[in-house]
Amino acid sequence: MSDWLVLGIAMAAACAVVLTIVLINHRRIGDDDDPSQTPDVIEYMTMMIGVVYAIVLGLAIAGVWEARGGAEDTVHRETQALHEVRQRVQVYPAAVRDRVRADVDAYVSYVAHTELPHMIDHGENTRRGTELLDKLRRDVTGFEPRTPPANQAYQPVVDQVAAADDARTARGEHAGPTMPGVVWFGLVAGALVAVGLIFGLQIRRSRRELVLAGLYSALIAFLLFLIWDLDAPFGRDAAEAAASFTSLFPHIG
Repeated sequence: MSDWLVLGIAMAAACAVVLTIVLINHRRIGDDDDPSQTPDVIEYMTMMIGVVYAIVLGLAIAGVWEARGGAEDTVHRETQALHEVRQRVQVYPAAVRDRVRADVDAYVSYVAHTELPHMIDHGENTRRGTELLDKLRRDVTGFEPRTPPANQAYQPVVDQVAAADDARTARGEHAGPTMPGVVWFGLVAGALVAVGLIFGLQIRRSRRELVLAGLYSALIAFLLFLIWDLDAPFGRDAAEAAASFTSLFPHIG
């Protein structure tokens, strides 16, 4: 089921529930009921709770958006460092160059096709990925340059492997959801309170009030879905997460 379909179902369900409650509640109200007599304190509480909840939603969206941006930057740093390693060993002897490039390709292929899906599902890197990166480091640091070009490229290549390792470590540390469970409890509870309070204003069955009630509930459902979707820093689709790897290493397939 696609995310768009889930979003559509969630928004439609929120509208349907609110409008159904409004219609049922309207049938229970007597003809002598006067909606203009809603106490001012209820209107004030509804306004204040709506403002506070809007601030909480804004902070939550900012938090998950920042985490998503940081995750994308981490993957970019890792892939760029590996790409630099593959390019800088051009001046190495053919045997060493081919071995290092084979190590890079093996690691990138494994991460793109195996480790990233595992990381998205389990929130951690794999041991096999660590072993492949360690093999690359051993082959890079074990080489003894004997020509001036190779000697000049040696330390930058070692530094790029270290940069890739650092980025990979950061990727594993931030692979889990950004929002803790208690925050999700507050967001869902706040949504129920914010939507529930509109019934305290004694809305009627006029078209304008029904449309506004439906749009209000659909908006909150959309914002909660947006937070949920961004709560996975590296996305919920492995192919999307691996786009940076496949763009710089198109030959890995």
